[in-house]
Amino acid sequence: MKLAKQLDYLGTETAFAVSAAAAAWGAKGNKIYPFHLGDINLPTPAYIVEAMQKAIGDGFTGYCPGPGIPELRDAIARDVGTKRGLQYNSDNVSIQPGGKPVIAKFIATVMNPGDEVLYPNPGYPIYESQIEYQGGIAIPYGYIETNNGFNLDIEAIKKAITPQTRALIYNNFQNPNSAVSSPQEMEELAELCIKNDLSVLSDEAYFEIQYSDTPKSIVSLPGMQQRTIILYTCSKRFAMTGWRLGAAIGPKPAIDIISKFNTNIESCTAHFIQRSMVEAIEGNAKGPEDILSELRKRRNAAVKGLNAINGISITAPTSTFYLFPNVSAIMERKGFTDVNQLMDEALTETSVSFCTRKHFGRSRENEFGNYLRFAYSGIDVDDINEGMEKLKLYFEK
Repeated sequence: MKLAKQLDYLGTETAFAVSAAAAAWGAKGNKIYPFHLGDINLPTPAYIVEAMQKAIGDGFTGYCPGPGIPELRDAIARDVGTKRGLQYNSDNVSIQPGGKPVIAKFIATVMNPGDEVLYPNPGYPIYESQIEYQGGIAIPYGYIETNNGFNLDIEAIKKAITPQTRALIYNNFQNPNSAVSSPQEMEELAELCIKNDLSVLSDEAYFEIQYSDTPKSIVSLPGMQQRTIILYTCSKRFAMTGWRLGAAIGPKPAIDIISKFNTNIESCTAHFIQRSMVEAIEGNAKGPEDILSELRKRRNAAVKGLNAINGISITAPTSTFYLFPNVSAIMERKGFTDVNQLMDEALTETSVSFCTRKHFGRSRENEFGNYLRFAYSGIDVDDINEGMEKLKLYFEK
């Protein structure tokens, strides 16, 4: 069988290779401290599970409308609109089997082959993969590290925009570095998008994972609603990573096309899971609050553990469940020139598993610093403390 040449441009999530290496080390009898994947080891709230089981018992196991069942589209439109101060209705919502399909379908909807699309780097690697696989030119933009976290490199974004730039992908509450835009930064970015007539994908997978501040969306700024698709997912907020349920929310003409892709690709998202999601959103149970409370405890433990290590200094992020410390001083102390070498040796020396900056897109030109990404969503507080103690001994050795 001859494979398509375009497959040369299809990337992947190399974080899963880290997971495989950790599993192999664990199979040898070693206890693993898993900081590598952004999965959640907390149970989906019981009221959602019960709603799903009832939906199956009631026979909602067949096909349903490609754009999603009306009850769920209405519920998401109200939920998303209320939290962002906007008006959406069911015509603005297309249900998806997870948040990830929104990336590919957004690009297919707005980008022509040869168009340029700006995307965050370091960032979720599927942005880069899908832009290039679909024949576009992936243009990375980066971040500036400050004493309080990371800021968008707005000046670099300005310089990167050309007449061929068609779209921009924006991930506020960012994976992997937990960056949160200030109101001024978000306004500057919106102004650039409007001035250059760019379509925008606002990846809001972590919109509800907030430990202190009220989340803001770029779609709420004047002139942005009509040019922005929101990537919405149930995975983080409701601990439903394996359920595969999300949505695209945006202007009706674009949403109609995305729903047309639904029909072409997967027909529809599982009916009984959609039924349970209506209850998840409108049930008014405190399951999401309990999830967030536990994640806050884990964040505090992980931040404390990392800051106890000589050569690492980070602030506690206000959103997501990731930490992205600069380990350049540790690299120099241990004599490594490749951050993945540090990752590999740390696994065998400590059984602590984590990702590095290299798992989040190709490095940009003139990029400085070496970074690790710790996800604390899939590891309990006691194991966080234990793993960080082992890491401290190793990093300071």
